[in-house]
Amino acid sequence: MNLDELLSEYAELELKLADPSVHANASQARTLGRRYAELTPIIATYRELEGVQADLATARELASEDEAFADEAKELEARVPELEDKLRHLLIPRDPNDDKDIIMEIKAGEGGEESALFAGDLLRMYLRYAERVGWKTEIIDATHSDLGGYKDVTVALKARGDEGVWSRLKFEGGVHRVQRVPVTESQGRIHTSAAGVLVYPEAEEVDIQIDPNDLRIDVYRSSGPGGQSVNTTDSAVRITHLPTGVVASCQNEKSQLQNKESAMRILRARLQAIAEEEANAAAMAERKSQVRTVDRSERIRTYNFPENRISDHRVGFKAYNLDQVLDGDLTAVIQALLDAEMAEKLAAHA
Repeated sequence: MNLDELLSEYAELELKLADPSVHANASQARTLGRRYAELTPIIATYRELEGVQADLATARELASEDEAFADEAKELEARVPELEDKLRHLLIPRDPNDDKDIIMEIKAGEGGEESALFAGDLLRMYLRYAERVGWKTEIIDATHSDLGGYKDVTVALKARGDEGVWSRLKFEGGVHRVQRVPVTESQGRIHTSAAGVLVYPEAEEVDIQIDPNDLRIDVYRSSGPGGQSVNTTDSAVRITHLPTGVVASCQNEKSQLQNKESAMRILRARLQAIAEEEANAAAMAERKSQVRTVDRSERIRTYNFPENRISDHRVGFKAYNLDQVLDGDLTAVIQALLDAEMAEKLAAHA
């Protein structure tokens, strides 16, 4: 879509959002508002560039009569390429899921109890980051380990503003490796273990239709660490989508209905991800980066405790503030990945 088309769309959005009848449909108003917010910086930058170019032409005309205008022209000349570069960045097509919230799954892998403890560390890291940026979090389901870690845990992260969670955390999917002395190690030896992270844009009911006849719903008793029963009623729910074999389960809530609703949220997100993979080869390549078997050889990031070092192997990022990162200071790590994504997009549209 070229700039003329974007300007026309922006003008139409302004008219629609000024119409009170549009706001009677909250979903439609929200969709239009998001698109308007997405286009606003593009249009604002374009108009600023037009203004600077007009001022530059005027300053050049008057420079022969007044030397002050020559100095102004030099300043304006410097701003033109800056604004052109900014506009070029803004015009790069966005990921259509960038404004969505996410569902994240963290699973213990190789390393036994130590891996489960590390999964708990990762969960705390993301929860602390969410707290820093003002996101809302909700643990949907969790299976604890004997020492207080997590065999697996599913958490929903929801943004409060226009920028979606997916835009910041979409690169977190994959295998995260930890190197440290486990609490279970009596000899003080450094061990390597891993945990897997999966990230899905949260799908709303309107995003993906599920035929109730395609579902098998099983109920069972929830259990605590080590398989200990924590509920005397069959409140835990497991939902199987028969056409695809995708399974989602939840046992966190005391109510069977609440567990069913939570399992459906997870199922919708997983089915949406599969649908995107099938519809878009680029999306498929991206999803494949989120390794579903927690194999240390497929790591995307290493957390080295003895050196207080964090390394992201995809973009060559390295920093020696692991303690701060695990306390939620993920800004530099995430920015390195976003910068790499932007560079790749700019190269593709050069």
